[in-house]
Order: sequence, then structure tokens, then C-alpha cells
Amino acid sequence: MKIPDRRIELFTGNGTGTGTETGTGSEHRFSGPATGDERRMLVAMLDAQRATLKLKCSGLGPELAVRSVPPSSLSLLGLVRHLADVERRWFRAVLAGHDVELRFSSTDVPEGDFDGAGPDAVEESWAAWHAEVAFAEAHVAEAPHLDIEGQDPWRGTVSLRWVLIHMIEEYARHNGHADLIRERIDGAVGV
Repeated sequence: MKIPDRRIELFTGNGTGTGTETGTGSEHRFSGPATGDERRMLVAMLDAQRATLKLKCSGLGPELAVRSVPPSSLSLLGLVRHLADVERRWFRAVLAGHDVELRFSSTDVPEGDFDGAGPDAVEESWAAWHAEVAFAEAHVAEAPHLDIEGQDPWRGTVSLRWVLIHMIEEYARHNGHADLIRERIDGAVGV
């Protein structure tokens, strides 16, 4: 089967060298195992999705707060904040059983992750995301197996396996949003 060159560039970085072409900086994101141990494959795929989010936001500062298209409050920074909350919920609260609140959203301000994503929140938002990812990575590494469970008010009993699959899906969906938002900000595609 012949794979279109544009798709190959997404994984190999064979662009034109302008810095905004498809594939730039993405050479190693999807180099994890494609066979073998289930945990290694799931963790590698989630790591690739996390790296994609960082890549979509790379080289930007206050521009991260630029909204997609009015009236939407969606922004790259909002996605960083939202995914910090998602990491916190599933790994820290549900699987580890910690009694913690989300960092940016609440019952009183359910869209706080997006609505509070102003230019002055860049450092705080990235620090929160990095802290939650670090906790999640440590929790997964220390888990004896993928069948450990936690209780979630929405889903009921969930396993680490389910959470990893859900997180891959969550990042993949939002990385699609990030593609479009980044292109709107500075024309960069495929970063």
C-alpha cells in the first residue's frame, strides 16, 4: 500500500525547512513500541500525545491565550489548563484516591479552565500541567498492573487500563483542536 507523502511527513519531518512545515520537531513523538507489552504501548502512546500538545504550543507565550473563533473560549492555554485538570482528576483523585479539587474548574466555575486562560496565566498553567503529568507518570510507573481500580462518580469503577485509553483519546481529540488554533495564531501547521 502506498502511503501519501503528506502523512509520512507527519512522522518523519521531511518538510521544506521553513520551520512551519508538517513534521517539524515530531520525529520522535511516535517512536514508542508498536508490539509487545501493553503497558509500554499505552504509556508510549500517551507520552506521544502529551508531547504533541507541548509541540503545538511551542514557541508561544501570551499568544497561547488567543481564542479560536468567537464566541468559543477555546485556546491553546485553555487546553493546557483543561488537560491539567483531566490528568488531576483521573490519576490523582480517581486512581490514587486523593481528596483534591480541580485546579482550574469547579462546580461554581465549570469553564474556569478555558475562561481563566488569559495571557497572565501562562506560567501557572504550564506549571500545573507539568506537576499533574509528573504525578500521573509516577503513579503509572508504581502501579503493580493495569487492573488497579479507582472509583469515579461518573463512570463508577475504572481501571488504570481504562484511564490510560481514555487519556489517549482525550489528548488526541484536543490535539486536533490545537492544530487548528495554532494555525490560526501564526500559520504553523504540523508542529
